[in-house]
Amino acid sequence: MVVRRSRHRLLALLCGVLAALTLTTPAVAAPGRAALTRPEAAAGWLARQLVDGERFEAVFDGVAYPDQGLTLDAVFAFAAGGVADDHGAGALAWVTRPDIRDGYLGDGVSEAYAGATAKLALAVQVRGGDPADVGGVDLIARLRSLQTPGGRFSDRSAYGDYSNAFSQSFALLALDRTAAGAPPAAAAWLAGTRCPDGGYPLLPAQPVCTSDVDATALVTQALRAADRPADAAAGLRWLVSVQRADGGFANAAGTPNANSTGLAAQALRDGHRLPAWARSRAFLAGLQVGCAGVPADRGAVDFDGGGFDPATAPRATAQAVLGLTGIGYARLSAAGADLGAPGLACP
Repeated sequence: MVVRRSRHRLLALLCGVLAALTLTTPAVAAPGRAALTRPEAAAGWLARQLVDGERFEAVFDGVAYPDQGLTLDAVFAFAAGGVADDHGAGALAWVTRPDIRDGYLGDGVSEAYAGATAKLALAVQVRGGDPADVGGVDLIARLRSLQTPGGRFSDRSAYGDYSNAFSQSFALLALDRTAAGAPPAAAAWLAGTRCPDGGYPLLPAQPVCTSDVDATALVTQALRAADRPADAAAGLRWLVSVQRADGGFANAAGTPNANSTGLAAQALRDGHRLPAWARSRAFLAGLQVGCAGVPADRGAVDFDGGGFDPATAPRATAQAVLGLTGIGYARLSAAGADLGAPGLACP
């Protein structure tokens, strides 16, 4: 039983860890394609992929597990795209269902996961809810209880501490929206993880500090929200320095992809690096399935352009929407979003 719980814990963590110009991306026509850079079409495709209209799942060894992390990424994407508000409401209702919620956050006593708690709190805030009362659970109080004396937000778990730059960043972003604000010590701790080249690592305190695109993209947004602009600026300069000539960004494996580029583009727009943001949007546009594609795939964003993969497209599309709109997590809101899942207007 312990082995099974450990496996579920690791799977949940993998799912959770795996974002003068207008904020609405203009449509760009190209041969065989329509409105390639429109985030609304991407978010609409994503909404249509929800299982039972409410969730995403991860399949391992032929077994489907709830993927709360990806489902929350979709909630953020719907808010950024300003569409699929009904799907966003349904997805958040599913994640906050007690059995699904506690499987993601832990029971709050023996098991409590900082990154998951912070990410869910932020999603509730984005949708206009109260994170201090999510089915009777005060996510803000629980999150604050996971802050260590040094400022780091850490997991409380029998399986180890899997907290990382994403955990800390989401915690700062969620707490910044509260009356008490983000704890200065937590922001200082995150700023202190910066590598000599200016970027930020996914995991702190490693023998060699290795800057990571995805982590830096989220950290810079959190530090800007926590009033540490100089620390954020260092990360933004590093992002610009590693942007490829085609506008894309590569992951730790060296593969240029929609996930890393989407998050980096969101950070660049949030940090007012507009020319770099424009180049990254063009890269993302090139990965979006247009009117020449299979009808069921139109609007989706492929992971790396190497052939459409339905297994990786949902996460790639969710994070690409953040980059296409450029709306940072600190300003993200579902207020005013339209209902329904729009598609590309193809001939």
